[in-house]
Amino acid sequence: MSKVFGIIRHMAGNTFGKLFRVTTAGVSHGPGYLCIIDGCPAGLALSVDDLLPDLRRRKPGQSKLTTQRDEDDLPEIWSGIFEDKTDGTPIGISFRNGDQRSNDYGDIKDKYRPGHADYTFDAKFGFRDYRGGGRSSARETICRVAAGAVAKKLLAIHGIRILGYVKQVGSVIANIPDPTAVTLEQVEASPTRCPEPVAAQAMYDLIDATRKDRDSIGGICELVAVGVPPGLGEPVFDKLKADLGKALLSIPAVTAFEYGNGFAVATMRGSENNDIYRTDFRTETNRHGGMLGGISSGMPIVCRVAIKPTSSIPRAQKTIDRDGNATEILVKGRHDPCLLPRFVPMGEAMIALVLVDHLMHAKTSKI
Repeated sequence: MSKVFGIIRHMAGNTFGKLFRVTTAGVSHGPGYLCIIDGCPAGLALSVDDLLPDLRRRKPGQSKLTTQRDEDDLPEIWSGIFEDKTDGTPIGISFRNGDQRSNDYGDIKDKYRPGHADYTFDAKFGFRDYRGGGRSSARETICRVAAGAVAKKLLAIHGIRILGYVKQVGSVIANIPDPTAVTLEQVEASPTRCPEPVAAQAMYDLIDATRKDRDSIGGICELVAVGVPPGLGEPVFDKLKADLGKALLSIPAVTAFEYGNGFAVATMRGSENNDIYRTDFRTETNRHGGMLGGISSGMPIVCRVAIKPTSSIPRAQKTIDRDGNATEILVKGRHDPCLLPRFVPMGEAMIALVLVDHLMHAKTSKI
């Protein structure tokens, strides 16, 4: 029986969602990635062109602020589409890796990279794919972004729009008075994906200086969903805020999640934090970030995630090998000096996957 439980345990964790389910497979330096979307309703107009905009926002090599790995990231739809519409069966999407450089990792296959999951993978499985992190590589998010693009199309039918942007890099913080007023055009105007021009330039300069110093830097991404109807989410374990937190924290390099006033509530009083209702059931302010009791309130959902500095940096660091011997490591390869610009579409995708799943579930909540 223990062997059976062991098999189940090792197979788990590659599928996200309940009604709208997404399963991913693949590693950073393998042949490519596979994405299966199960539960998408039939009749949704869908083609490769619908996936490309967000995939291009995620792809490497966009500017000198991102990794220079050269990947086309072109999706191939294998199933689930008939005559340019979803047919109700599982949607299969594949991506081929084209610019693997596994040799970059040959010298460190027995060394543990600081900040990476190398040791924890060995502790869990007994061995690991050392080429670029294998399954724990952020390249896996290509599947999430593709699935998120499908979810966004479904949400748009219901008037729901999701947009993310970079709010902070290092000590540079953008002043965004109204998160719901930010447009995609403003976000995409800078390679930093910060919609405020002055802060965007300061972020660019900081990231570039960090890159030249052979180091990396972290920051904060803010994500906003507007048009979300009230009533999504469950009151106990499947709270909307809990599922959003899990979804975003499942993305590599995310270390913290908050919504609404977030950690600022620690220093506030109830009279400062409460939102006053208007006669139209909306609130005068949105300190609760669009969720009360784990259920959407009808106000915009506003949340933020903290992204750590890229763990792979081109400078020598002390570490140990698999036998516990002290050694030194120099990580080769092509890595982002700051993960924030490419993270934005990843964060949007996970928000979309949670919201579409809860939207579908909400249709079973009452007669």
